[in-house]
Amino acid sequence: MTCISVKHRTTYRYGAPVGLAPHRLMLRPREDRDLRIVSWNLRIVPTPTLDWSDDVFGNLIATASFDGMTDELVIEAGGVLEHAAAAWPVFPIAASAILHPFRYSDDELTDLGRLVDGAPWQEDGQLNAWARAFVRSAPTDTLALLKDLCAGIASGIRYEARDDEGTQTPRETLNRRIGSCRDLATLFAAAARSLGMGARLASGYLRNDAEVEGGSVGAGTTHAWAEVYIPGAGWIAFDATNGSVGRGNLITVAVGRKMELIAPISGKFVSPDSIASSMSVDVSVSVTDGMRD
Repeated sequence: MTCISVKHRTTYRYGAPVGLAPHRLMLRPREDRDLRIVSWNLRIVPTPTLDWSDDVFGNLIATASFDGMTDELVIEAGGVLEHAAAAWPVFPIAASAILHPFRYSDDELTDLGRLVDGAPWQEDGQLNAWARAFVRSAPTDTLALLKDLCAGIASGIRYEARDDEGTQTPRETLNRRIGSCRDLATLFAAAARSLGMGARLASGYLRNDAEVEGGSVGAGTTHAWAEVYIPGAGWIAFDATNGSVGRGNLITVAVGRKMELIAPISGKFVSPDSIASSMSVDVSVSVTDGMRD
């Protein structure tokens, strides 16, 4: 068990005072067998009214409603977590799913729903052909196939940090050969679905410290990756930005069908005039002694 300190600050600046529409915040990590929240704080200036709710995936959502005008919005979240995910996990994959292609049970297919719907991607000849190029034989080792797919994205598509809203389509990412972490995660999930597997997107934070083996591309800001459901093992994380497997260096905040549904912060400002605006994001994730904030 490792104690992790997370500090996340997002600042919006506006060229003149503006009104703020309600903002949707997904910033509190998801607790599970590998992660426990010791302390967590949320500070917002100007101070809003907060309403809390859960979405269909069990993500915790804060809706911030504001009064008055402001030329700056500062959102700070952070605290101390206990993180126990293994750096080199062993996945207890069910015998029925060790080899690909495999079939989910009827109940699994029902519950996975759109997460396993690969039809749109199978109809995209470019993406489908690209994904199937990683299938070495029929049948083939399921986990090895997904690892090859993850490594192929990490080595074949250049990472580029991008603060602009929106996510590239898988076709755009393949053609441009460049993308942000959310673009690479979306490409991986689409490819996995085209191969008949259930996949979802995840957002959160990336550990970047000496205790974590492997790359840490994308540290210093919020991060995104994909997860694939494999019977027996459950949801396995694949960080295509770094070519890593498992949640040893990942702290999950939200999971969902597509990136737009799990954005850490989403909202709009209202102004009668066209004004300039800017955003800066600073994330620090480090090992701590476990002291509470």
